[in-house]
This record gives sequence, C-alpha cells and structure tokens, in this order.
Amino acid sequence: MADDLTGAGLVFTDPKAYADEPRWHAAASLLREQDPVHLVEAPGFLPFYAVTLHEHVCEVERENEIFHNTLQSVLIPKIEADGQTQSGIELKTLIHMDGQDHRATRAITNEWFKPMQLRRRMEERIGTLAREYVDRMLALGGRCDFARDIALYYPLHVIMGILGLPEEDEAKMLKLTQQLFGNEDPEFAGENRGEAIIGAMIEFAGYFDKITQDRREHPGPDLASTIANGMIQGEPLGPLETASYYTIVATAGHDTTSSSLATGLQKLMEHPEQIRFLQEDPSRIPNAVDEIIRWSSPVRHFLRYATEDYELGGVAIRKGERLLLSYLSANRDASVFEDPFRFDVTRSNAGEHVAFGLGVHYCLGAHLARMELIAFFEELLSRIESIEPDGEVENTLATFVGGPKRLPVRFRARAS
Repeated sequence: MADDLTGAGLVFTDPKAYADEPRWHAAASLLREQDPVHLVEAPGFLPFYAVTLHEHVCEVERENEIFHNTLQSVLIPKIEADGQTQSGIELKTLIHMDGQDHRATRAITNEWFKPMQLRRRMEERIGTLAREYVDRMLALGGRCDFARDIALYYPLHVIMGILGLPEEDEAKMLKLTQQLFGNEDPEFAGENRGEAIIGAMIEFAGYFDKITQDRREHPGPDLASTIANGMIQGEPLGPLETASYYTIVATAGHDTTSSSLATGLQKLMEHPEQIRFLQEDPSRIPNAVDEIIRWSSPVRHFLRYATEDYELGGVAIRKGERLLLSYLSANRDASVFEDPFRFDVTRSNAGEHVAFGLGVHYCLGAHLARMELIAFFEELLSRIESIEPDGEVENTLATFVGGPKRLPVRFRARAS
C-alpha cells in the first residue's frame, strides 16, 4: 500500500495525469481514503504535503495567519522556480500576498467586484456578449470546436472590456495567458517552459506599463484606471505591483472561466436529460453553474507555507513546510458531496465547493465568473434544439489551471 500511495502522490506533479481524469481521480480518491495529508517527494520538486479532503483544505484556508502564500504559490519544478528567482522577474499578485499587504492591495479593486457593483456595471454587457457568442456559434453551421471557437474568446472579451483594453489586443492577451497558465502544454509554450513563463511576464510588464501611464494621465471608468490610480498608505502601487495586478486579473479572469465553460458543456452533453431539465426550467441554471464549477475546479491547487508548527488531520506539519491545497480533490470528497462523481445540476449543496478558495483569499472574481457562466448557458440552452459530442475531447496538460482545449460538438438550433 505504501508504494501505491507514493505513486498516487506523484499525480500532483504530472500534467499528463491531470489530462487523464480517471487516472488522476483514482489516485486522489486513494489518498483521501488512506492518507489525506500525504507527503509527496517527487523527483525535481521540493517536498510538499498534498491536502486532499474538503475539511482540511477549508481548515488551512481559514488559518490564514498560520498558512501563508509566498511568491511561489503554484507548484513548479525546483529548477524553474530557481530560474525565475535568478532572473529577477517574478509576479507579486494577490495570490502571493498575506496579512496587511494582501488586505490593502485587495481593497483597491474590492468594490469593483462586489455583486451589486458587477450587476450595475456589467450585467447588461455580459448578457449582450453571451448573445453575440451564441450567435457566433450558431453561425458556424451546426458544428464547431466549442473550446477553441467559443469558450476561449467569450470570457476573454468580457475581461478585456472590464479592463478597458482595445479589442485588437485580444490575440496578444490570449497568447500571453496561454504561455503563463498553460505553459506545461507544449502546444502553448513550446519546448522550453521556463523561457515561455519569463517571456510572458516580460511582455505583460511592458504592455501594462503603457496602460498604467495612459490611465494615470487619462483615467476612465474601467478597471485598468482603478488599478493604475490605486493607492496604499498614500502612495501609488509600484511598477511590479501594478503590472502584477493587471496580469492576474487578465489571466485568471479569462483562463479559469474558459475552462469551466468548456467543462460545463462537456458534462451537460454527457447528460442530455439535464439539458432538457434546464431548458424546461431555466431558473435552475445558477445551481447548475455551481455544479459545473464544483466539477471543473479549474484552479487545481495553490500552495501554502506553515509559519509555525501545526497538526493537520493528525499529521505534524513543521514550520516552513509546504502544503498543496487540492481543490479538485476536495470537490470530490464524499463526506461533503453525496455520490461526488455524479454530475447533477440539482445537487442541493453544489455551492459548498471550494473552487474559489475560502476566507480572506476567496477569489476576487468569483461573482463575475458565475455571472458569465449563467448568462452564457441561459442564452445557449434557450436557442438550441440539441447538442452532442462530435469527436474526442482533448484536455490541457496542466497541473495548475486546465480543462478541455478541444471539444468538438454537433448541434441543431431551434427554429426562430
């Protein structure tokens, strides 16, 4: 059994394992049952504990004074982490901050992302974009690759609009997002992942430096102006903090929602009776979106670092040790979600997922993501007669953020 557990732990470091969902979930299920706080010692990686139960993930999230983020809040091989440090090019975003630093930085945009403010600013615009992208899909003549043709671009267009960035820069933003978040997949980053990451960071910094200067001289109602003119203790954000803020909004606001959108349609097609159920009662779509987010868990993990000794699930964690919070595993925890491998849009507690994190680090864009998904599925399901798979699904090779990168579908629109 020890050898089985050791092998199971290695899936957290293997992007190919994440792309093979049955394999990954079999390993995570074994750990939840046998060793839920599991020490992983994988070649090329610093040791870490894989935290796989919903209860333990929530406990670590709530104990945010004990378990900190750092600049290395995402699991990457040691050689690549060392390379980023040596290059001097590192992001410092909300997911790399703690305490007062985190609170003050988050406060700059917190008002922007409150549900009431989002509804006032964005609900009509998101509804319009959802219609436009369903129009685009239906115009493709009954067949498309939903992941590449629609899911990639709809949330990207939303986030570009929120930031106030020109539409002609969408191709650049998509490329950089894929290099930064999809860099484990050679299709997006080429053969040198480290170079792709550093190159994307440099290009993001240069691009957003120009945006900062423009918005400080000509502020407007967009989120870029809010970031550019944000103040902490009477001082504007520095160049690193400003570029990092833009970057995390642009990338996290796009890639995660894109993955959830594609995964959601994939699961609905596997359960056509649930599509009919939602078409008959669209008021169920918000709950269905919670189930889609639980299932997809597009952000698969974050790292935390113990600032003092702590006992988690009977395991002694020492000061300085790393914990990988596996949101994907926690969202399949049978002690919280009955029959957790059943996709069920009527699941009564779907909203108890931890895909957005918890506590002070709860995802700033969670309400925006839900709005986008709800608007799109309301529009799509009201306008199609049927939809089904039209080929093999291909998943992104990624340990951090991922989902289908190819999702061929065949559909029939409803008569006008």
